[in-house]
Amino acid sequence: MNEFPQVLTIAGSDSDGSAGLQADLHTFFIRKTYGMSVLVAAVAGNSYGIHASETLPLAFIEKQFDVLSDDFKIRASKTGMLSDATLIKTVVQAYQKYDFGPLVVDPVITTKHGAQLLVDSAFQALKGLLLPLAEVATPNFFEAQLLTGVTISSEADQREAAKAIQSLGVKNVVVKGWHNQTDQSEVADYVLLADGSDFWLRHRYFDTTHINGTGDTLSATIAAELAKGETVEQAIRVGHEVTTTAIENEIAVGHQFGPINHWAAAKI
Repeated sequence: MNEFPQVLTIAGSDSDGSAGLQADLHTFFIRKTYGMSVLVAAVAGNSYGIHASETLPLAFIEKQFDVLSDDFKIRASKTGMLSDATLIKTVVQAYQKYDFGPLVVDPVITTKHGAQLLVDSAFQALKGLLLPLAEVATPNFFEAQLLTGVTISSEADQREAAKAIQSLGVKNVVVKGWHNQTDQSEVADYVLLADGSDFWLRHRYFDTTHINGTGDTLSATIAAELAKGETVEQAIRVGHEVTTTAIENEIAVGHQFGPINHWAAAKI
């Protein structure tokens, strides 16, 4: 009873299904784990953009943690976008109260193009309260710069940023490479593990507007693999393969900024 790998996402609902909680659940499904959720917010959006958003009452968020802990054996968890400092503090306190396995933090601070999403108080709460709980953190290029103050203009800078993020209390760090969309042929993601070992994950740059949910998918895959008992290194490698496969095989959904193709990655 209750032994099937169970994974939790702590995230917001994206009504078009391309990112957030929906992308996490798509990912948990293709990785053959049972996905559960603590819903923290809801977004009214489509492929053209986000048009409205609401944060759920904090007491209701806490209750979701409570009832899940009463029944299920959650083996790993992940966070998505947490929009304000009070919400981050609520999630941190609730996660610390229960045994929901190792935590993967997707530190949603900026868009893929560098636009900052969090006000300063929320940024500081994420940096000081949430990241120290992370088994794995997966910042994008711009988020890594904001978290560390390191200007990343070389692979040496990328390594320096990863070490600085690890010094915040994060055990394992994936610093995703820059997508500059000008004349790029390759993207290089840098991985620094808790034991000090490191490696690069490189993939071809895909010139597409269908990239919604890439960060969610990477972090959700890592959480799913950890729930199945894989090592952190293997979980990250699988996450990279799943995400790049889902990007490469474009799916015709939406008119502008569309989702990645989880069906293609289901074969992995």
